[in-house]
Amino acid sequence: MYFSYKNIIFILLLSKINNIILTMKITIISHDNWGYNHNIVTALEKRGHIVNHIDFNTFKYKYPNFSYRIYNFFLKLLFKKNIKNIHFGKEINNRLEALGQIQDVILTIKGDFIDPQKILDFKKYTKKSIAFFNDNIYRCPKIIRVLPYFDEVYSFEKEDCEKYNLKFITNFIYKESKLDLSKSYKYDIFNISSKDNRFRTISKIAEKLINLGITSRIIVYDRKNKTKNPNIEFISEYIQINEVNEFINDTKFLLDIHRQKQNGLTFRVFESLGLQKKLITTNPNIVHYDFYNPNNILVINEENVHFDSDFFSSPYEPIPEDIYVKYTIQNWIETVFDLHNNS
Repeated sequence: MYFSYKNIIFILLLSKINNIILTMKITIISHDNWGYNHNIVTALEKRGHIVNHIDFNTFKYKYPNFSYRIYNFFLKLLFKKNIKNIHFGKEINNRLEALGQIQDVILTIKGDFIDPQKILDFKKYTKKSIAFFNDNIYRCPKIIRVLPYFDEVYSFEKEDCEKYNLKFITNFIYKESKLDLSKSYKYDIFNISSKDNRFRTISKIAEKLINLGITSRIIVYDRKNKTKNPNIEFISEYIQINEVNEFINDTKFLLDIHRQKQNGLTFRVFESLGLQKKLITTNPNIVHYDFYNPNNILVINEENVHFDSDFFSSPYEPIPEDIYVKYTIQNWIETVFDLHNNS
């Protein structure tokens, strides 16, 4: 087929125009203490979008003096306000202002850590303001206060979605590989979590694993670092995702301990899917998901911990591709940022 010089110029210009139209300016605002949210930034950048990440986990606030602590106490008690949350919001808005361009989308994760009025101010800097919560409202009731200030809200908790008319979406698979059956793994089971109401269950499981002769590495983040348990490793600072992934790579099975009255699925579930590693979980709600396979996922009762020996000896069964892709980060960003017909 013959193309004239003018035709070639026209095609190049059309391609350039399409790229301009399809390239979005996106800002991710998140409290990324474990490092999971930056995967969203990377996935969007791979699609050619211009992405900024405002990680307010890196923001520091120090009370000028003790009187500010007292003031903040009464501010929270009487007006449901928090000096730290106001500070976070101000600093975020300063950074949005500094971008100098209206964003196509701002996605906020952990928006309940930010003052509601400051969230409303985000709309000065974007065409669309979206939120995603991978905590539930029972555990984090401040979520309710910020819901009206977003154009669109996603949650991983189905019950919250039904009750508050939110859009449901799970966490996502951010890392993929096939289980290497020839590899010699350092640990049979790995888990990392924060010290909260799950600790009693974690302690019980850790002891059970020791008694069964199953090698495990169970890490608990305890900021005060005062708890002692010979079967558990305690840390007082967050471990970043790349280090967590090293532990996961050295482990054959993953352990997931869900928070009480929270049914949304943690990232441990999606790490097991992406890496084709079997999962042991205390979350009974997982059986209602289309990827559930009792050969791959063992649901245990936290009150009466029991491990089925057959579970450890049978191989992982890959889930159907059409189900798997629904939980990838690629599908996640396409859904949240409405990219199905835009990139």
